[in-house]
Amino acid sequence: MDLLTPDPGLVFWTGITFLTLLFLLRKYAWRPILHALRVREHSIKNALASAEKIREEARNIEVLKKQTLEEAALQRDKIIAEARELKDKIIEEAKVSAQKEADKIIEKTRIQLEKEKREIVEQMKAQVAQLSVDIAGKLLREELSTTTKQKEIINRYLDDVSFN
Repeated sequence: MDLLTPDPGLVFWTGITFLTLLFLLRKYAWRPILHALRVREHSIKNALASAEKIREEARNIEVLKKQTLEEAALQRDKIIAEARELKDKIIEEAKVSAQKEADKIIEKTRIQLEKEKREIVEQMKAQVAQLSVDIAGKLLREELSTTTKQKEIINRYLDDVSFN
């Protein structure tokens, strides 16, 4: 049973060695290890806080992005509506202007046609009058070439004239 009963000298030297090792570890190893662990813990906390801050900023940026896109869509729709209104207005103005111009051209043409019609009628009257005078002159020369014919024509005209 010697194995189960420890020798008091061995227990003493093992205790002193343990305490010496404990003192040395505490003085030279644990403080730097604990300090490194605290620094590590502090850096991890800072990293987690930074990550949370970045995550929050990312959420804010996402919200801002959505708002900006919505505003841009509204602005785009507004610009498109204004462009359509402007297009319709320009088209309407062009139609009105074209109609006025067409009316002016039609009125000018109508006036020109009436003027030309009057000129043609005047020319035709002059030509008809000239032809009538020429024909009447030729007829009278033929008919009045003899005196008997002259007397017949005079009597006929006298019969047509009524004396009231």
